[in-house]
Amino acid sequence: MKHLTRVAASALAMLALATSAEAKTQVVWWDFLAGGDGVRMKGLIQAFEKDNPDIEIQATTLEWGVPFYTKVQTSAAIGQGPDIMTYHLSRLPLGVSTGTLRPFSDEELKSVGLGQSDYFGSDWDAAHVDGKLYAVPLDIHSIILYYNKDLLKKAGLLGDDGKPKGLDGLTNFNAAIKKLSGANGAQYGLSIHNGLPDGGSVWRIFYTLLNQQGGTFMSGDKVLDGDNLGKAETALGTMADWVAQGWSPKNTTYASSIALFTSGKAAMHINGVWEVPTMIDLAKSNKLGFEWGAIQIPTLFAHQATWADSHAFAVPARKGNEISPEKMKAVMTIASWIDKHSLAWAEAGHIPAYRPVTESPAFEGMKPNADYATLAKTAVFDPKSTVAGVASPAYEAATNFMEPAVNGQLDSKSAIAQTRDEIQNALQ
Repeated sequence: MKHLTRVAASALAMLALATSAEAKTQVVWWDFLAGGDGVRMKGLIQAFEKDNPDIEIQATTLEWGVPFYTKVQTSAAIGQGPDIMTYHLSRLPLGVSTGTLRPFSDEELKSVGLGQSDYFGSDWDAAHVDGKLYAVPLDIHSIILYYNKDLLKKAGLLGDDGKPKGLDGLTNFNAAIKKLSGANGAQYGLSIHNGLPDGGSVWRIFYTLLNQQGGTFMSGDKVLDGDNLGKAETALGTMADWVAQGWSPKNTTYASSIALFTSGKAAMHINGVWEVPTMIDLAKSNKLGFEWGAIQIPTLFAHQATWADSHAFAVPARKGNEISPEKMKAVMTIASWIDKHSLAWAEAGHIPAYRPVTESPAFEGMKPNADYATLAKTAVFDPKSTVAGVASPAYEAATNFMEPAVNGQLDSKSAIAQTRDEIQNALQ
């Protein structure tokens, strides 16, 4: 009898485990997050599952860029793919035009306590196409100005608050990088990524300077129409002048542009917020050799503006295999939970899109993130177009025409004209 009792108890335990496993909602997740971003997101997923034991996330990381978006598009077209995925807001127009993305309803957002007021205006607008919300923003990531406090202090360009002074206005900025070049052991006043393999960095700086002049890259189906052409020439010409004057080096690879700054050979450096963890790690291991900081790009022209994009959560429109209400409820729970716990994501340098986190005391104490977080209010996203955004024809044109112009191999006027024609043709 005791043996039978033990057998029955064991059977009941196994049944309970099986029932528990069946009760879990399994959500298929795809992302393109490698390196530090990938590590942090895996940590968030684990923390989410601990807080939400009824949902299991089956996560897969795919190759960033064109391969990711191509796989998403082809999978959705045949009814396959994930339930939730990371997505760049700059790629939404292409995803919508190919029928790859499923919009979110107001009711779905409200069901997990999310709404428009929770997000920055620029981010919220970029998440919409034709008035419909196609992604839930996770962050704002942008380019920022990294600076060597020791070198700026010696040059009289560091304020009592530890931040640069006298950099606003193109004349002042140029005077500063000229003064910093060849002084106190620094070879250059500024380092930027302007060499192969791609022109993404050049595009981001160019787009920032264009928008600071009040310029518009695309208006409807017109590229650099009217006086925007001249503003684009000024933006690109400004970058080319930094190199021509010897204030910033030529043909600098991405890794080399960082190394110039971290070695103290460049006093300032323009790069994405995603390199903040690199600087923090080097400083902690005493491999940096100087005090550093980061701020939003100074206002060199008439208006404050900085190129930006956003990682966000999207749902594919799987043909013939649409997401079920149960899965959609789990997806909304995931997006909401991660947004509301995105302080951990901010450790990657990003600015949380969810404003209650960005405006919290905990984030305000996070340096240098809090020093450049103001850019979220003046961020400018890539044009809402199928030919703009990450891994797009606009980035290809930056590689083919803008990058050579920055390095003195092509004049800025010709480079901008060829960029305009290339993008205009892509719209046909």
